[in-house]
This record gives sequence, structure tokens and C-alpha cells, in this order.
Amino acid sequence: MGLLDTVIGALGQGGQGGGQAALIQAVLGMLAGQGGQGGGLADLAARFQQGGLGDVMGSWVSTGQNLPVSPDQLGSVLGDDLLGQLSQSTGMNGGDLLGQLSQVLPQVVDQLTPDGQMPQGGLDVGALLGQLLRR
Repeated sequence: MGLLDTVIGALGQGGQGGGQAALIQAVLGMLAGQGGQGGGLADLAARFQQGGLGDVMGSWVSTGQNLPVSPDQLGSVLGDDLLGQLSQSTGMNGGDLLGQLSQVLPQVVDQLTPDGQMPQGGLDVGALLGQLLRR
């Protein structure tokens, strides 16, 4: 069972997964551009492109193998403001947040783009959560 399966399982049990459940909720909020936590999946892709990691994000969206991202790379791409918001919403310190986020984010983006394309017209968090829970 993968990390994403574990997190989704925790959400399915009423969010009793603690920090991981809060992390996946924050990631979904960020990818949907809600709650002031980022501008959505398109914004995240633009941040990766500007940070020189467009190929990494592209691998998550595509149907091929996901390239890894280190916590340091992720921190430089996301920036202090977004990291601060994510830390506050998850209750995790920066190091722990980036470590777990570097494992979870590629999987979530991969799961949300099964056809190898970015979704058009934004993301609905409720629909995303339902889609992830069905997998």
C-alpha cells in the first residue's frame, strides 16, 4: 500500500490520520486554489516551470514514470509564503512538511491527471476527494 493509499485511508476514517490527513487536505486545497493556499494546479505548474523543474511536474502529469523532487527543490519552488500557509494549515514544521510533501505531491498530481493532461477549468475539491477515495 502506497503513502497516498494510507493517507486516503485515513481520510476515509474520519481524518484520524493526524498530520497526513491534514497534509492531503492542504494539498487538495492548494491544487484547487482554495483557502488562500496557492492558485491551483496551473499555478503550481507555473511555479515549477519558473523554478527550472518543469520537467519534474510534467512527469507527474504525464502517463509515464514520476520524477522525484527533493524537499529543498520543493521548498524553493513553493516559496516561503505558500509554505507558511501550508505549515499553518497542517500544524507541521517546514522540514517535516517538505519531506512529506515531496512524497505525497507527485502521487496526488499523478492521480488527478490520469489521462496525462491538466484538467480544464479548475478543480473541485469535493470531486477530487471523491475521485481519490474511489481509487
